[in-house]
Amino acid sequence: MSTSFDIPLLQRKTLAPLQWCAILIGLSVPVSVAMDNVLLALVLLGALFSLGSIARVSLSHPVARAALLLLAMLVVAMFYGATPLKAAFDTLGKYIDLLFVPIFIFLFSDGAVRRKARYAFLAAMAVTLVMSWLVGLGILPVMHDWMSIFASRDNPVVFHSHITQNGMMAFAVFLALLEWRDADSLGGRLLWGAFALFGTVNVLFLVQGRTGYLILLVLLGWFVWASLSRHMRSLGRTWGWRQGALIVLALPLIAFAAYHGSDRLHDRVTQVVAEYEAWTPDHGRLTSTGQRLDFYSNTLRIVQDNALLGVGTGGFPAAFSKQIEGKEVKETQNPHNEFLMIAAQTGLVGLAIMLYLFYTLWRCAPHLPGRYEQDAARGFVLAYMVNGLLNSALHDHADGLFFAFMVAALYAGLNRESRHG
Repeated sequence: MSTSFDIPLLQRKTLAPLQWCAILIGLSVPVSVAMDNVLLALVLLGALFSLGSIARVSLSHPVARAALLLLAMLVVAMFYGATPLKAAFDTLGKYIDLLFVPIFIFLFSDGAVRRKARYAFLAAMAVTLVMSWLVGLGILPVMHDWMSIFASRDNPVVFHSHITQNGMMAFAVFLALLEWRDADSLGGRLLWGAFALFGTVNVLFLVQGRTGYLILLVLLGWFVWASLSRHMRSLGRTWGWRQGALIVLALPLIAFAAYHGSDRLHDRVTQVVAEYEAWTPDHGRLTSTGQRLDFYSNTLRIVQDNALLGVGTGGFPAAFSKQIEGKEVKETQNPHNEFLMIAAQTGLVGLAIMLYLFYTLWRCAPHLPGRYEQDAARGFVLAYMVNGLLNSALHDHADGLFFAFMVAALYAGLNRESRHG
């Protein structure tokens, strides 16, 4: 049999198992790094039988092109600056999840597969939610041999850090609200409503990840905005600035009620405010907020000194160490801000590409099939921009892989006309 027939046959034989491996990443990414690596290896190996199709996705899908463009910039940035090539390559590996964006998009081209992928993530977050509640209530003991090293009764995280769990849980709550909005049955509404309610309480009052507070607040605002604007349009009415202003005013009221409704939340927010007010530049190493502010201010100086192309991929740790010589600033491998991390390594050119990636995600969202994917996609963009302002989200394994996975689970259905827009 000729090779021209062998390749399509192999692709057909491997497609379904590959799709299931990709779907299962939705289960693994909130739970297990080891399982992530096994599934990614299987997906990458199987993708060798579909290189032609994946290449077409990479060229035709605007989101895939933008993700690969950012990865390409990081590859180019390996070859300038003072970083040894091996160290630069190790850092590039932190961003390798961007390579999986077109692969996942190819595997999630079918709507049913995309739904399974999203439900796999929600199932993993449901397990995480139940276990987090059990730990927080003292029913389940903290067992560090398999739980997160950050887990405690006062911080009931289960598999990852409080930053990662709260960020993912906030997005899971948002997806649950979209499911609740679109549910056809009373049982479905009760199920998704309970998930959203218990997840919201978990994010705000049990787990200590303050990034999750902001992500949840932004997503709640977007959910109300998107849902009410669609409702108004269905009634033939205009959704104007007055209605939007009411939502903008309502969000601080929600935050105010949550702030005063929980001593835990009150104390955590008050601590941040107090640490911010006490911070002086280059003297913040004794508090978490002060450390972050020192990271940001010194990284901005690195960007200012290397504005166009940055210090090169992997060059941030050495550049930061040099920048803080003689200062009372804590060393760090990343500035806990993905925009600054990319700008420090690849300059304003790389930052512009990263912003272009988020712009592409936002622009393409209205062209997705169905209001669920459209609203979820823009919510995802907002969530990741907030996350990126407070953490090096793409640099982190779990958040970076979740980015690639969820981008595909939401954007793989982009219609063909929009792909060429």
